[in-house]
Amino acid sequence: MAIMNTQLNSWLLLDHAPRHFPEVEVVTQLAPGQIHRYNYRQMVNRTYQLMNALENMGLANGDRVATLAWNGYYHLECYFGIPSVGLVIHTLNARLSPADLTFIINDAEDKVIFVAPDLIGQLEAIADEIPTVTQFIVLSDHVPSSTLPNLISYESLIAGYPDSHDPIFIDEHTPSSLCYTSGTTGRPKGALYTHRSTYLHAMGCALPSAMGISPSDCVLPIVPMFHASAWGSAHAAVAMGAKLVFAATPLDAPSLLDLIADEKVTVTAGVPTVWIQLAEELSRTKVKLPHLRDIIVGGSQPPRPLIERYRDEFGLRISQAWGMTETSPLASLARPKFSLADLGADEYQDRVGGMAGLPVPGISVSIRDENGNEVPWDGKSMGQLHVKGAWVIDSYLHNRGSESFTADGWFATGDVAIGTPDGYFVIADRTKDLIKSGGEWISSVEMEGAIMGIPGVVEACVIAIPDPKWQERPLACVVPRDGVEITLEVVREHLLKSGFAKWQLPERLEIIDAVPRTSVGKFDKKVLRTKFGE
Repeated sequence: MAIMNTQLNSWLLLDHAPRHFPEVEVVTQLAPGQIHRYNYRQMVNRTYQLMNALENMGLANGDRVATLAWNGYYHLECYFGIPSVGLVIHTLNARLSPADLTFIINDAEDKVIFVAPDLIGQLEAIADEIPTVTQFIVLSDHVPSSTLPNLISYESLIAGYPDSHDPIFIDEHTPSSLCYTSGTTGRPKGALYTHRSTYLHAMGCALPSAMGISPSDCVLPIVPMFHASAWGSAHAAVAMGAKLVFAATPLDAPSLLDLIADEKVTVTAGVPTVWIQLAEELSRTKVKLPHLRDIIVGGSQPPRPLIERYRDEFGLRISQAWGMTETSPLASLARPKFSLADLGADEYQDRVGGMAGLPVPGISVSIRDENGNEVPWDGKSMGQLHVKGAWVIDSYLHNRGSESFTADGWFATGDVAIGTPDGYFVIADRTKDLIKSGGEWISSVEMEGAIMGIPGVVEACVIAIPDPKWQERPLACVVPRDGVEITLEVVREHLLKSGFAKWQLPERLEIIDAVPRTSVGKFDKKVLRTKFGE
């Protein structure tokens, strides 16, 4: 007796939806007041057309086919059509600089690029510097005026091809997709995912201990599809037959609120900035969102006051998630254990809500000191966070960054973490963002969260600045709400009340209009260090 040898590949993710959920909608808001709707049967038929077209483009197995696009139905068809014929989809970050975009395209040796109409200009500017690309396809029904060579429209590409395709045998260990890191510590590095890892990651995302996506859900990924597979939410939604909603253009808070309400979204995911802005709109309009059961927040730690505001003012749950490009990316999510179900609101936030969470089944976590030894999970001891698991890469493309992978098979994340006796862990900081003052460590993340608890503070970012006596000292950069004055004395007094020691308090405050961000929405502290570090 044996078990069937079913390959865990993109066909296994895709084929379930048209058979069992053909009528379920995929909705894309193309612009305010302009909605595209179709169902899974139509989506998969068009994806089959794309597969047939790709097979007639002279590409070889394993060739990289890139997308430079926003969220939406075109991108979803590429998500499944490209890997399902043995090619590798390479999602290009639409917010990259021309230099980084050029480097990544050449490093991946992309052969074809699918591009959104409003992003064509980015490729025109570098077309002479990306010699491996021989075909450009605009995600539209017509070709706009452009200097790009060999530019055709998506609709003309797939027109005339059959809307069916027999399954292809694809070994589950075959590469399926490629995503590059944000390059905050040097050149971006390529993380190559396999069909197997993508399938298992989608199943992991759908687990109740993670995003809990089921056929009963309507899923809205705010996180871009070019950023680590939209945190796996699109793959999981298709696999589970959940309704999918996209916004093809960045939404302001009123438009986002309307979309969530109108489409009856149950699960949504994005970085904290999105939910800070939405909170103001919810408070202003008093709109209720009875269908919305979970807001998944990642990219950076959501401030405690934000979590509490959604809970107390709006009756909505924010669940913190943690992961990296290297972990596909979802690795943990803050869900309450049965044994902690009866905690009061404040204790719950201390022991569950404020955590990076519990590892998703399939992921293992180790927190180690500088000698490689596991530190106690006592809620106090800090160490370098290491992970391994079924959807964690074991090397970067071209074997760059090999120092991040240990001899015993773990990936050293560069995050500093603290484990708790309950089995949760919290990200104390990035290694490079910890502040070492007089030989003692200060967590910039913890201090930022505390400062954002001050009434009138919209956002706060804490950086280390050089100090001749103490080596480094914290500098607080604060974005106040309009009309509110925030002083250094107010910040210091609040931090003391929040449990910080007097020696940890900043002696300097900078009022800024906005916290600079990286291409994936994280705080870009190097910009502030450059501006204020002198």
